[in-house]
Amino acid sequence: MRMLFILFAVFISSTCYGQYFLKPNEQIILSFQVKGGKQVFLVKDRNDKYISYRFGSRDKVELEYPGTEKHSWERFTYSYYLRGGGKANEAMDLNYLYFTNKGHQYVLYQNYFAAEDKQEVGIRVTDLGTNKTVDIKGDVRTRKGTLIDFRDNGLLKIGDELFDQ
Repeated sequence: MRMLFILFAVFISSTCYGQYFLKPNEQIILSFQVKGGKQVFLVKDRNDKYISYRFGSRDKVELEYPGTEKHSWERFTYSYYLRGGGKANEAMDLNYLYFTNKGHQYVLYQNYFAAEDKQEVGIRVTDLGTNKTVDIKGDVRTRKGTLIDFRDNGLLKIGDELFDQ
């Protein structure tokens, strides 16, 4: 009886107070932490049934797009630019995944600049009505996963839009 009570208490507390960024059937494509303890997660079902973007605090998912719907892959676009040659050629590797939701454009980015040996990760949110953009920089030390795999895996449409730094 005591074990049943413990299991019930854990179930209630997890459903009432905790929303998880990663479900058991999912894997991380890209995740990182931003200032204020917020987290960004781009995840996919392990069998490629859906892709989902999640943003929020440790205890609460504040935005999930588009959820776990069947046609979620069609709602995202990936674009990139790659220039080799090391520092002498100012090599760079720019990667963007973007989508539009409720009048806002969201652009996840993962970039590398050889000249400064600098990596950056984050998300830019543009209000399409006012054209104002907020750049939410991520902590590269907390980054897990990569957007680069979208170049070859055929899961997303490839766009040609590059976003200014």
